[in-house]
Amino acid sequence: MNFIEFIATKEYVDLKEHYPKPIKYNIPEWFKKLNHSFDNKTIKGCLPFLDTLTSGYSLEVPQDFEIDFKKTGGTNITFSNEDQEVSNSFNINKRTNTDIHPYTQLGKSSPLVHKNKSSGIFKILNPWIIKTPPGYSCLFVPPLNNTDDRFSIMPGIVDTDTFHNRVNFPFILNGDKYDVLKSLVKKGTIYVQVLPFKRESWKMKIKKIPNKKQLLNKIVYAFGLFMNYKTGFWKKKTWT
Repeated sequence: MNFIEFIATKEYVDLKEHYPKPIKYNIPEWFKKLNHSFDNKTIKGCLPFLDTLTSGYSLEVPQDFEIDFKKTGGTNITFSNEDQEVSNSFNINKRTNTDIHPYTQLGKSSPLVHKNKSSGIFKILNPWIIKTPPGYSCLFVPPLNNTDDRFSIMPGIVDTDTFHNRVNFPFILNGDKYDVLKSLVKKGTIYVQVLPFKRESWKMKIKKIPNKKQLLNKIVYAFGLFMNYKTGFWKKKTWT
């Protein structure tokens, strides 16, 4: 079994607040409430979709922050932190975030710039160092199929077996939806899904499927010789 380690200062760990955890504990309520049956098929019966909700680990926002966004410009992000010493020790944001990337770093034609309405790219500082076994990296994405409606991090891949430092997360506001957005993001809000994976070299091929084999595949699936995706194809994944 592989282990992923989440490491923070003793003082932060001793707070026992908002630890990373398997993201399967954050399945959205709307999904849980779906009634799936043979006569009433819903997305709840789609295991590929369920796998997106249960694979990997979650990171939670380590402090409240307020979004004050106007599509016409003048975006402000204010973090709930009055203690600069604590901020430096834990690696969390100071009250006024000065670590902002200019949107020009993305060029002029990036869809992220359009979505963010040419505001600066703010960043959430993360108190956790993430460590994986040799040969394993982490993909960091907004929670799959469960993204916050107000903002989302910019996805990235980090070789967490060799990079033993904190990974911080630039984020984009949902300026496509809101003309004005004044909202409090509460401490503990899940905002990152961590997906460790083994680095391997790949080479792609393009192949044709013989017509007879394609027909056979359709017949096999249609007549349920493997019952369904769950019993015939799906492999159980374990995240603890």
